[in-house]
Parts: sequence; structure tokens; C-alpha cells
Amino acid sequence: MILADRYFTRQTFSFLSTLAANNTREWFEDHKQEYEDLVRTPALDFITDMGNELPAISKHFRALPKKVGGSLMRVQRNLRFSRDKTPYKTNIGIQFRHEVGKDVHAPGFYVHIEPGGCFVGVGLWHPEPDVLFRIREGILKNGKAWVKARDDKAFNKHFTLEGDSLANAPRGYAKDHPLVEDLKRKDFIGLAPLSAAEVTSKNFRALVVERFKQAAPVMGFLCGALELRF
Repeated sequence: MILADRYFTRQTFSFLSTLAANNTREWFEDHKQEYEDLVRTPALDFITDMGNELPAISKHFRALPKKVGGSLMRVQRNLRFSRDKTPYKTNIGIQFRHEVGKDVHAPGFYVHIEPGGCFVGVGLWHPEPDVLFRIREGILKNGKAWVKARDDKAFNKHFTLEGDSLANAPRGYAKDHPLVEDLKRKDFIGLAPLSAAEVTSKNFRALVVERFKQAAPVMGFLCGALELRF
């Protein structure tokens, strides 16, 4: 089995920057082949190769190299509830969701490629209320395990916990609980920055795999709180 040496190039970033400056359907239609060559094809190749890497991290996350409905997030923006009516995303979003997950709100590993803002992400973004409740209950019942995962040295070397939080303790939780800052979280996501040089290097896939492995303690805790296999 031969895996690709390199996926994304400086031309990938150049295309995304130019798309940001010309974000219209007419421009995109005229440059659709560039999107295929510089964005979608290398992204699908990367997803395919990650399918061979993920089992070493967890056998329960999926790499789906499909043009639509797989790990590659669609380039079209959802305009229904947005004031910004530009039709296309100017980043590459790649998600490796848990086998039970159907959308971006499920536990997952994530890769974001965008000029000036590349990163690896892990965890849950905007989980549904019942899912959020179960995570909070998991922290309440297994505080030591959560702190051990959250404060893991390998995780903290590259990742920071990000996302929205409540201003006050959630209803039903003590405001003086020692883990109240974590209980206030509305998102449970860890982000690790990537440089454009890392994204375009021959070591990109290996670096992503390394970051995913470093996030395994946190991902394992979140899956455990939701009674999902990790």
C-alpha cells in the first residue's frame, strides 16, 4: 500500500485566498477544475490515507473519502440563517466522526486548512443539550479521570480547550464546585495550531496522526461519558 507523500501545496492556499476575494458562483464555476485539482482531490487522498491510520488511534472513527456526505465538508455555505451571503467556504474542513455520529456535533477528530488559520481539532462542538448534560455528569462523577485527561502533558503541549462557556454555573450544579469552569463549558473542543509549512510538508499526515494520538485521553473520556466505544 503506497500512501501519498504530500497532499496540499502553496497553490492550495493561493486558491483559497483567491476564492475569498472572488466569492461568487460565477467565479467558482470558472475555476471549478482548480478546486478539484488543488482542494478536493488532495483532500480525498488525505482522507483515504487517514483511513489506514485511524485504527491505531481508535477503531471507532471513520474516514470516508466521498465527494459528498463523507469526511470532507462541503464547500457550499449554509446561507439560510446567515447574514453573510457569500456562497462558498474559504477553508478546507475534514472531519473524522465517531461511528455513531451523523453530523459535526458528534465526537470527532477534525482538520482545518485556511490561509492564516490552520489547526487540528478534537472533541465536540455545540453538542445537543442531552449530550452536554451527560458530559457534565461524567465530569461530576469522574472528576479525577477528567482532570487527568484534561491536564495530560502531551495534550497540553499542543492543544488548548476552546469554545463557548456559560457565564455562571449550569442550573443544578454548585457554583463553588472545583471543576465549575469545566462544567460551564458549552463546547468540549481542543485545538492545536498548524502552520502552512506543516500542512504542505511531506510530514503532514504523520503530524496529524501524532496530534490525534496526543488527544486520545480527552477523546477517550468524552466517549466514555457518552457510553461510546473508543
